[in-house]
Amino acid sequence: MVFKSSIFMTAVLAAVSDAVSLGSFDYKSLSLREVGARNTEDWRIWLTKDGDPISFWHDIPTWPDENDRQIINVVIEVPRWQDAKIEMARDEPMNPILHDSRNGNPRYVENVWPHKSYPFLYGSIPQTWESPNFKHEFTGLNGDNDPVDLFDIGQDPGYTGQVKQVKILGGLALADGNETDWKIMGIDIKDPLAPLLNSWEDVEKYRPGTIKTFRDWWTYYKVARGDPVIDIVGDWYQNVTFMQDVLVDSHRTWEELINGKVDSNEINYNQTADSDVAKSYVKKSKTTKKFDIPKKSKIKPAADKPEKYKGWWYIDNNYTLLEVPEVQQFSFNRQSA
Repeated sequence: MVFKSSIFMTAVLAAVSDAVSLGSFDYKSLSLREVGARNTEDWRIWLTKDGDPISFWHDIPTWPDENDRQIINVVIEVPRWQDAKIEMARDEPMNPILHDSRNGNPRYVENVWPHKSYPFLYGSIPQTWESPNFKHEFTGLNGDNDPVDLFDIGQDPGYTGQVKQVKILGGLALADGNETDWKIMGIDIKDPLAPLLNSWEDVEKYRPGTIKTFRDWWTYYKVARGDPVIDIVGDWYQNVTFMQDVLVDSHRTWEELINGKVDSNEINYNQTADSDVAKSYVKKSKTTKKFDIPKKSKIKPAADKPEKYKGWWYIDNNYTLLEVPEVQQFSFNRQSA
């Protein structure tokens, strides 16, 4: 029975793979150019196409196939169970991926028990923009000035800079820091469960408890650093159709951005994909020289992260941080005998 099930699932995945159109964009031409040491401010990853740097944000299409709005592209910034606060550089040409920092220190996401950092793959949806120039009708709050975020609940652990195709299953509207911050939930189209999932309700059917666990995580994951619990507008997941509409709107505001029609809020919107948009277009063959981007990868050993991020934080049922300094400051370095 198990053998037959394996054959059946392989056949289903093959059929799904054949059925999903990836359009005319050549994903096989993509590669990464990495420079510096991870866990430092100077570290960068650029996306290249045919060897030339392009933008993670502005050059990958939102939808692999315009006729199927439930399948989208996503750029993975943080692989599952990783804690470095990795994101696209908003204000740098070609928007490389970097380690976000504050006051000169790279930022991390705390391990809040029982989760190890991000419990899913986390990334951004290209060619979208949560514009801070207006209040969203549903939340009543301005956007957070970033691409729309997505968390992938599939089994693939992922890697930073990965471009993958994901099926939308629903989403959450976070009111974080008085800003709208959409979190779309999706699953890699190559995941064994993908053919069976078309909504957040389906996730509950096949992975009971998962959607509440992840919903709750989004509310309390910043408590360990001293921030308040994050409110979710509507309290629960919005459906696929709702989130598809959010993406259409955010893609429209992104188009206004790259055409120079709105306040860019210091976002660098140079792109190599559309020569008709003269305001932002740059030939990809010229990006390395024009923006003084390193010509090849030069990876250094990763720097060690601060000791405090190697431990765990604990919260009670009211999402209040339990202060146990002697545990949180415990040294994890083994002493020599």
